[in-house]
Amino acid sequence: MASHRRRVGVMGGTFDPIHHGHLVAASEVQHAFELDEVVFVPTGTQPFKLDRHVTEAEHRYLMTVIATASNPRFTVSRVEIDRPGMTYTIDTLRELREDMPDADLFFITGADALAQIIDWKDSDQLATLAHFVGVTRPGHELESSPLPWVSHVEVPAMAISSTDCRRRVVDREPVWYLVPDGVVQYIGKHRLYQPVVDDADTLQGVST
Repeated sequence: MASHRRRVGVMGGTFDPIHHGHLVAASEVQHAFELDEVVFVPTGTQPFKLDRHVTEAEHRYLMTVIATASNPRFTVSRVEIDRPGMTYTIDTLRELREDMPDADLFFITGADALAQIIDWKDSDQLATLAHFVGVTRPGHELESSPLPWVSHVEVPAMAISSTDCRRRVVDREPVWYLVPDGVVQYIGKHRLYQPVVDDADTLQGVST
């Protein structure tokens, strides 16, 4: 009798911060592709984001752990944040394939990012390591990919963005229900995304 090959999703992202859009996307893809597990992989140093400040990796990792803790099919990997130097998807998939030789991998990311896949490092080898799933919000027009190893999934909650969550914290606007409760409290406790102030009051947008 042939052994069952596990189906494992790999959810790559900066997660700065992780929000409900990420979690709903992972859950939708997990259901659609009948995945046994979804591994969240907070990014390390990315070549495409050198022009903006990215929150310290340990904070992003811990927020992701907090956000995914209640779902038994979700786990979090340090594979990228513990890797020195630049982070490339091809290296992450190779390492995960070595760690899980009995699994078929499904790499999950934003469809807009996936549209640039031809520019990724060793892009011609990506198809040998994983099936790629691009998530997008309903009504967002995307050209169908000619690549047989790329699929698209519409996710309503993808209208939420990490950029907007950071802006709301800076502007002292609430982020409750945009990000998980535990992440809201973590942001407030560690004063992430907040300008330096003289008093010790927690900003209204992330107050508990």
